[in-house]
Amino acid sequence: MTKSKGKVYLVGAGPGEVDYLTVKAYKLLSTAEVLIYDALVDEELLKLVPHNCLKIHVGKRGGLPSTPQSEINGLLVKYCQQEKQVIRLKSGDPFIFGRCILEIQALKNAGCDFEVVPGISSVTSAPLLAGIPLTDAVMSKCFAVSSAHQPDILDWEALSRLDTLVLLMGGKHLREIVDQLIKYGKNKSTPVAIIRKAGTSEQQVWIAELSTIVEHVKTVRLSPAVIVIGKIVSYGSFSEKM
Repeated sequence: MTKSKGKVYLVGAGPGEVDYLTVKAYKLLSTAEVLIYDALVDEELLKLVPHNCLKIHVGKRGGLPSTPQSEINGLLVKYCQQEKQVIRLKSGDPFIFGRCILEIQALKNAGCDFEVVPGISSVTSAPLLAGIPLTDAVMSKCFAVSSAHQPDILDWEALSRLDTLVLLMGGKHLREIVDQLIKYGKNKSTPVAIIRKAGTSEQQVWIAELSTIVEHVKTVRLSPAVIVIGKIVSYGSFSEKM
């Protein structure tokens, strides 16, 4: 199949504000002809594209209305085949829970040229911005990352044994997360940090024990948020303590 002369760049925008954009992503945005972007992308990034760039917002935020993935795939293919330079802008890193594989498959099937541009993921940056090291020779010899969007399909018995656990998209399932970890033997006094809107001026951090964290944030809408569970949480410096 002959490739289109257009090209799609699947770009990671980083965890929050424009400061966390990579140099390569910045350069690509400055020459974009079509920008297809997600809900969590910082609005300041939209100012980096040329004034005549077509900007298409496609949502993709958990729990809220969003453009169907098949329609997003179609937009990428359509504008690439029109020989446009297309930027598909995703928050964080495009390969961390970003549905990038579905978009790549659609581009491959249509013979469209593409390139993936890594971004700084909230998996590692959110804990860092909250003063939490994910590894330590004693407290945290390993860490694991999981989406908690569907907590009922996770192996909580295995997750409960890990030194440090990082959960994305788990805000509205916090009670179930806590209950499952305690059920499978996680100490109730294990420290938990919740980092909301990491990398922005609105960043908030809550720290409490596993048994009490739900009570501390019961009136807060925890989206977007990164949850860190493990002894290493007590090692960091925080913007707010409970």
